Amino acid sequence: MKKLLSLSLLGLAVAAASSAQARDYDNVRIGVDVPYEPMEFRTAEGELTGFDIDLGNELCDRMGVTCEWVEQEWDGIIPGLMSRNYDAIMSSMTINDERREQVLFSDPYITMPSAWFAASDLGISEATKETLEGMTIGVQRGTLQDNYVTDNFSDVAEISRYSTADDMVLDMEAERLDIVFLDFPIGQSTLLESEEAEYMVVGERISEPKEYFGDGFGIAFRQRDEALAEQFNEALAEVQEDGTYDEIYTRYFGEEE
Repeated sequence: MKKLLSLSLLGLAVAAASSAQARDYDNVRIGVDVPYEPMEFRTAEGELTGFDIDLGNELCDRMGVTCEWVEQEWDGIIPGLMSRNYDAIMSSMTINDERREQVLFSDPYITMPSAWFAASDLGISEATKETLEGMTIGVQRGTLQDNYVTDNFSDVAEISRYSTADDMVLDMEAERLDIVFLDFPIGQSTLLESEEAEYMVVGERISEPKEYFGDGFGIAFRQRDEALAEQFNEALAEVQEDGTYDEIYTRYFGEEE
């Protein structure tokens, strides 16, 4: 009898754990680093918008839940997920092996190359160790661009790290930086379209090696939240199939070339 009781209690514990893991959500809290235009930013009226925001809200609608966006600076965004400050991260996070050790990713929802941006009069056409020697490079702290630049250019250039892309752009405008390395659409919206000065892309857009640039952007979850990740994957497949994804993409990036 005691053995049967123990087995029953064990079964209840397993069922409870499974229920907790696959629990239904009415409200999903999503961590996001703002601003990172055009992916996530606030309008002049203070409204939170951007590609990640619009796509995330659409996915939540398809899932029948409400999205609650929780702002968190990038260097604390994964610890915030682990501390249960939110249920997921949807903030232009690149899927790579290092992060897979910490979080569970959704299917990729967009792939973005990185690029070097500088003032048009910098006088170089390619970013190499030789051309960047002695310069000051700007990156956002804790990003794949930070890792790439640190590993490949820290021996020839000074690296300045920033909490936000906006702070980096301000230092570019103040001429405290020579060149920055960003996701291409971020540099395009903040620098190439700037009214403050003329900027250019230096060299080609970069998406290799995968060691740094990963497999596209994904939504991150705690490892145990497989059921929630699958809900997002199913909703993502729906919006891709019915054309809604393309509408949101065009809203922020124009027609695909």
